[in-house]
Amino acid sequence: MIVVMNPSAMPESIEKVKARLEEAGLGVHISTGENRTILGVLGDKRKVNIQAIEMMDEVEKIVHIEAPFKLANKQFHPEPTVISVGDIQIGSQQLAVMAGPCSVESREQLLETAAIVKEGGAQFLRGGAYKPRSSPYSFQGLGEEGLKILAEAREKTGLKIVSEVMDTESLPVVCEYVDVLQIGARNMQNFHLLKAVGRTDKPVLLKRGLSATIEEWLMAAEYILNEGNHRVILCERGIRTFETYTRNTLDLSTVPVIKHLSHLPIIIDPSHGTGKWRYVVPMARAAVAAGADGLIVEVHPQPEKAWSDGPQSLNPAAYAEMMKEVRKIAAVMGRVL
Repeated sequence: MIVVMNPSAMPESIEKVKARLEEAGLGVHISTGENRTILGVLGDKRKVNIQAIEMMDEVEKIVHIEAPFKLANKQFHPEPTVISVGDIQIGSQQLAVMAGPCSVESREQLLETAAIVKEGGAQFLRGGAYKPRSSPYSFQGLGEEGLKILAEAREKTGLKIVSEVMDTESLPVVCEYVDVLQIGARNMQNFHLLKAVGRTDKPVLLKRGLSATIEEWLMAAEYILNEGNHRVILCERGIRTFETYTRNTLDLSTVPVIKHLSHLPIIIDPSHGTGKWRYVVPMARAAVAAGADGLIVEVHPQPEKAWSDGPQSLNPAAYAEMMKEVRKIAAVMGRVL
């Protein structure tokens, strides 16, 4: 439930209500908006006399949240969450763009890609050092060596680093090198991993599972939020449907749905969403037009030679075209890139 305070509520009144709830063994999260303060309450509400709370000074009303996701719920946190990564504000008017290869293949390949990404105007370099692949015989990534190359690229370009963490064992080493932890689609319901990243102070990019409903996706975010890490970025990357012409079905309706249900920022991955490079640019345009807070796309200097996901990777010319087109849409939507 949430306790809505009067617009004129003084800090001492808010603290008094908070203390009363905590005395009953409930968790309390305070959210201060432009007009009023609300207290999000977690736990068994049978432990507290709700009518007594509603009668306290400067309490306007109590609202019960029926949805299973509480911390991710917009009722719980009415103002949009803006996540700062250095000077980049994800969820603000600033449009975030993350670009780079599916896999870190070599120092030369990554540094060349980083220069391309930087020149095009993206703020983040994405690249996989640990790769969950469908086949055990496919390239699995360079591991920590790949992370070191990513860190070198950051030093040379100033780009922030996004890379996937696959398990709790590799989490500490990934945290040493990256700015944003990515939870891949296959790990969306790896609850031990979700709890572990929830205990870090790193922003988390949470990709939607291949067959996950929006509620299941938000419940996965809830695991991270419940551990104390409120820096969660949702990422729609396509879901599995009956259609086989594209790799996945990119569900752009998630943007308005998430904006209605949750305060968390959402970005779109048109590379995995379509699986074919020629569809990435139009779907990137559509994502920004739908109100997405950013994009994550795959870029490779020579996609035909990529060790993984070459067919969906943009070459330098296609990436430059995408950034040019996205800037046009961003301007119309009141976004800055």
